Amino acid sequence: MIFFKNEKQTSTQPVLDGFMILTNLWPNMLCFFCFNSNQMFEYSFFIITHYHNLTQAISVFRFDTFHSSYKLPNGFHGHTGCVNSIDHSIFNSVQFLCSGSDDKTVRIWDIETNKQIQSFTYSNNVCCVKFSPYHYHNHRRNVICSSSIDKKIYFWDVKDNKQFQIFNGHTNSVNCIGFSSFNGGRYLCSGSGDCTICLWDVETSKTLHYFYGHGDSVSCAGFSPLQSNSNENNSIGVIGGSGYTICSGSRDKNICVWDVETTKKLLVFKGHALGVKDIKYGSDELGVSGGTNTILSGSYDASVRLWDVRSGQQIQLFEGHRGTVMCVEYSPFVVNNKEIGNSNVICSGSLDNTIRFCDVRSDKRLSILYGDYEEDWGIFCIKFLQLKKEKKSKRNNGRCCDIGMCYGSGKGPIHVWG
Repeated sequence: MIFFKNEKQTSTQPVLDGFMILTNLWPNMLCFFCFNSNQMFEYSFFIITHYHNLTQAISVFRFDTFHSSYKLPNGFHGHTGCVNSIDHSIFNSVQFLCSGSDDKTVRIWDIETNKQIQSFTYSNNVCCVKFSPYHYHNHRRNVICSSSIDKKIYFWDVKDNKQFQIFNGHTNSVNCIGFSSFNGGRYLCSGSGDCTICLWDVETSKTLHYFYGHGDSVSCAGFSPLQSNSNENNSIGVIGGSGYTICSGSRDKNICVWDVETTKKLLVFKGHALGVKDIKYGSDELGVSGGTNTILSGSYDASVRLWDVRSGQQIQLFEGHRGTVMCVEYSPFVVNNKEIGNSNVICSGSLDNTIRFCDVRSDKRLSILYGDYEEDWGIFCIKFLQLKKEKKSKRNNGRCCDIGMCYGSGKGPIHVWG
């Protein structure tokens, strides 16, 4: 049995000293004002979500507003192979994007200047990249964790351009990594082509446990997010809610949920006709319909499915893609103004070179975003970003926040829509 400190964390506290909700400012508008050091920043449709460095927040926007105004403002060019993974972070007020590619490099980009600021070279393809919340919280270091086909997990210091930590333990490619939503990201899970999920202690660099049960390569894995402090039942071992479970998807077509404390397999979701490529937990703090009791999955069978952790059943099927669904995300969008409390829109990226947006409540397709086939060769990964822009209008002068959607392509370019 593995024991962890039972932390109840509030993601808003490290970011803000306080906030107030002001309504009736104008029709169809809701703003959250965040107060810190006598400075006030106004965000449109702003709700706080847990993010790995606890210095960021994702906005909830009306989908029709995004749909009517989205455009392709910029991109990041440098990779010469498919971009398998991207992540976003803010460090010292600078917005960073990191990306890992089959061209055997990890690249770091400054989002505001659109420039590459750092690059790390590997001996083999890079499968997954994440900014490390553990090193941010404990050492104020901007560190990237990455995994590779070479069976290893690496930690790189962005400022020093140095590799300083390596995890060895898998016997095949490390396809995915994810940091714990508890204990400041101290724990890391990794899924491998050796059919296992490994749990690591980042602080000690030790392996804590291997989870066995999949019959084929593990494509995706991640920790469940914490429930809000308002939930009195937020305890260790709560399925899909406390941050002490891991969900994994495999080429064996199955999705498994594991209890980190007891190391037991809790659930198996069956339904995909082919292997599972990507999974995502829902989030209470983002306001996702169903919250942390839902899991979203994308598959080689070209379908997207929504699962209920409480019942152990599939609750929604989204079809329409004509190629492997490489990535799935719960978006920060709502369909209409009456559903501010729920993020109703999910999105999926596919090798068919489209990103599809669907209403999670009705399986209704809302929109399709088409990539440039000649330049993209498929959508491999998606990340939503908080983009700060200067806007002037009759109603609002000054700084506001816009949502952006970043995706990595099969040919190498990374695009930002917003």
